[in-house]
Amino acid sequence: MYSYDEFDERFVRERVAQFRDQVARRLDGSLTEEEFRPLRLMNGLYLQLHAYMLRIAIPYGTMNGRQMRQLGVIAEKWDRGYGHFTTRQNIQFNWPKLKDIPEILEALADVGMHAIQTSGNCIRNTTSDPFSGVATDEIEDPRVTCELIRQWSSLHPEFTFLGRKFKIAVTGASQDRAAIRVHDIGIEIVKNDAGETGYRILVGGGLGRTPMIGKELRAFLPRAELLPYLEACLRVYNMHGRRDNKYKARIKILVHELGIDTYREHVEAEFARIDRANTAADMAEFARIAEQFAPPAYPELPDESAIFERARKAHPDFAHWVDQNGFAHRVPGFLAVTVSLKPVGGAPGDATAEQLRVLAEAAEQYSMDELRITHEQNVVLPNVKKDELFALWTLLKSQGLDAPNKGLVTDIIACPGLDYCALATARSIPVAQEISKRFSDPARMADIGPLAIKISGCINACGHHHVGHIGILGLDKAGVESYQITLGGDPANDASLGDRTGPGFAYDQVPGVIETLVETYLGLREPRETFLQTYRRVGMAPFKEALYADAA
Repeated sequence: MYSYDEFDERFVRERVAQFRDQVARRLDGSLTEEEFRPLRLMNGLYLQLHAYMLRIAIPYGTMNGRQMRQLGVIAEKWDRGYGHFTTRQNIQFNWPKLKDIPEILEALADVGMHAIQTSGNCIRNTTSDPFSGVATDEIEDPRVTCELIRQWSSLHPEFTFLGRKFKIAVTGASQDRAAIRVHDIGIEIVKNDAGETGYRILVGGGLGRTPMIGKELRAFLPRAELLPYLEACLRVYNMHGRRDNKYKARIKILVHELGIDTYREHVEAEFARIDRANTAADMAEFARIAEQFAPPAYPELPDESAIFERARKAHPDFAHWVDQNGFAHRVPGFLAVTVSLKPVGGAPGDATAEQLRVLAEAAEQYSMDELRITHEQNVVLPNVKKDELFALWTLLKSQGLDAPNKGLVTDIIACPGLDYCALATARSIPVAQEISKRFSDPARMADIGPLAIKISGCINACGHHHVGHIGILGLDKAGVESYQITLGGDPANDASLGDRTGPGFAYDQVPGVIETLVETYLGLREPRETFLQTYRRVGMAPFKEALYADAA
């Protein structure tokens, strides 16, 4: 994985020193809150409902054990003993005191981490496939491209103050596990007919109050042209995007209003004007980065493990966990596993300080010192020997990190909602907890099969509800929480936005609504058919009829 060089180290330390002085001036009254606001946002510091919130960058979701352990220290020393992993593969702390923020940033810098560009109208953390580098369907590890983009975009002078925040995702596999189709720019690593590796570029995706699926801008872009092409895309957006209305300031609105063909013409014209003299240097940097992402020294192992098979037979709970949370590895004798942060009744994405330490220990002992944070608010250990899976599971189980529910009905994505967020209009976490309890039986979860429930506490859609198989959006309706339900969303290769069922439901009705939807699906499905497949086959009508039968 990538390690900071001298420039990165100096850059981050200087930022910490600058912000330490800015915080001191805010505390002594030299800076007003209005003056301080843009400074704190450039350092990932938000003012939420009850306290400040610090969002920490985890570039493309990759980190090591030392970094995870430091997060545990921060949670215990300067927060309330836990952190919350987000849908941008970052982590945030919800209760830090302003006076402590410089110390937290210093502690982050000690392990090569920071909070820069996790907020504000800039290019945010570039996200990627949590199984990068180990997936069997991968063309190329996308994290090399992500790191190149991170370096290019950090404090880019043209793109530090965009009309709105800007999000990029990269995948290098045939199966999209990075949701590139619902990002401002989505990048897919592909090969052309000549066998050359390059990029397919999508643009204009996004969720929020106006959800859209990204459109193809280029079917194939040579690798050396990536950064100047991104430059052209951002310049066109920066010059022509709306700034009179923040709700219409996203690139998806510009692409929609111009049309993809006209937007493409603008981009290609700007691309032709850009001086591409630096592409050789870009590719030299790409090669340098790629060396740091070279595969670890995997030992030669048989793909079958007698230790693993004995443990499976002796411990059904372990076997169930591996079957549900395991992911095929490209190297014989290894498996990648998802550590679910969605225990029954838990707050999705939360991890205690002790759990963060255990995850660090798990990475160091069993996963070649590497972890991945997923946009589904879970953690992946990408390099686990099959011989050591049972020992890993035993360690995780000791801290309640053994939920075998990856991709199932209780693996719910939820934003912080009205419990924390100043923008929220309804609660998200308690809704997720009640649904989780309703479907807690493992046998029932297995019978239901793959089902993605995603919950947002406001129209900004941080919980990605638009692309949930079942999406839940909490709104304020005349001072009362009302929850809209959507069906049929999906962020993957055949991406789709959910269809609204009809009028919203009261807070205490939502678990029963989900129960009705699930039971309707079970009554309609064909053998081995998932919820999404059933919905796409039969449509909205039977689900809507079941939901609103009493009101008819």
